[in-house]
Amino acid sequence: MSQTSRYTQLIKAEATRLGFDFCGIAKADFLDEEAPRLEAWLKSGMHGQMNYMANHFDKRLDPRLLVDDAKSVVTVLLNYYPEQKLPEGSDDIKLSKYAYGDDYHFVIKDKLKDLIAYIHEEIGEVGGRAFVDSAPVMDKAWAKRSGLGWVGKHTNLINRQIGSYFFIGELILDLELEPDGPITDYCGTCTRCIDACPTDAIVGPYVVDGSKCISYYTIELKEAIPNEVQGKFENWAFGCDICQDVCPWNRFARPHQTPAFDPHPDLATFTNNDWQEITEEVFREVFRRSAVKRTKLAGLKRNILFLQTDKEE
Repeated sequence: MSQTSRYTQLIKAEATRLGFDFCGIAKADFLDEEAPRLEAWLKSGMHGQMNYMANHFDKRLDPRLLVDDAKSVVTVLLNYYPEQKLPEGSDDIKLSKYAYGDDYHFVIKDKLKDLIAYIHEEIGEVGGRAFVDSAPVMDKAWAKRSGLGWVGKHTNLINRQIGSYFFIGELILDLELEPDGPITDYCGTCTRCIDACPTDAIVGPYVVDGSKCISYYTIELKEAIPNEVQGKFENWAFGCDICQDVCPWNRFARPHQTPAFDPHPDLATFTNNDWQEITEEVFREVFRRSAVKRTKLAGLKRNILFLQTDKEE
């Protein structure tokens, strides 16, 4: 066995031991296929007020600009599908499943730091950085290149074995590893995600207008939610799972094995009244480690009021 093969196997085995569901590897190269798509998407303004998406365009497409002499991108997936969902009836205020428990940035970053420490211990001085959705890295593109799935028509990555409810993280390393090849797109003629989106954010197969997405309105948009989407949120107060919930591949979703992703015990019994009357104290306690903190209490209250206005009208 070559040294490259041995290093590759060591890293994948340790990723599994650390609790990641999948680990794949791609050559650190320019994302030539994604470059024109990203440019067109930005030019059409589909990023809305997410101005950070337009920053560091070159770095977004070339990992060698993020890590000197980068040779490999190691991509990991971590399942977050809950064993017990929070109430999602037609009248229940809903929270995206990814925000049930602790903020994934911290959970995955800690595991990736452990993986880097292992690499240093077993392989030696390897230069590299860990990334979790907080730097200009096109995580879905790298996961696709690593053979971990394909990008579906809703633009989420789909894995044949567990569906699409997982987080993605990367290590960009200056270490030569054996790359995995991409897999086939298995969406076929299905358009369930496109048909189900209440705000018509999926403007065509594989193209999402981010500025029309419920997740954008409830998380990224800092000003008032526009009146033209009144009555279209189907009670989602933070994020939205509709395009994933209707995807046939998510029949293979299985409960995660990461206790940090379990919801705060109080969330399971939250009534709509609890949501509407939430105080700063309750917000800080229930969402102490959650991604929901991104909206702050004022943003969450704005979203809940917007949903309440839907009902009254």
